[in-house]
Amino acid sequence: MTLHLVLPHDHAFSPEEIAIMTAAHLAALRKIGLVSREDPATLAIAKAIVELAKQGERDPDRLCERALKFWSP
Repeated sequence: MTLHLVLPHDHAFSPEEIAIMTAAHLAALRKIGLVSREDPATLAIAKAIVELAKQGERDPDRLCERALKFWSP
């Protein structure tokens, strides 16, 4: 899973928080129709979700929407 590649070593997330971020990441990829995990957008969206979570966002729907706005090409 791409999300695990970008989880920071200096910030601890609980298993529940990681599950929320994973759900948001998968939802974002579905919304834009991204299937290939090799696409650079996959990593960019994962990074955006982690950054938003570090700022305190925990709602998966908001994480998804905000990450897509942050990433928007």
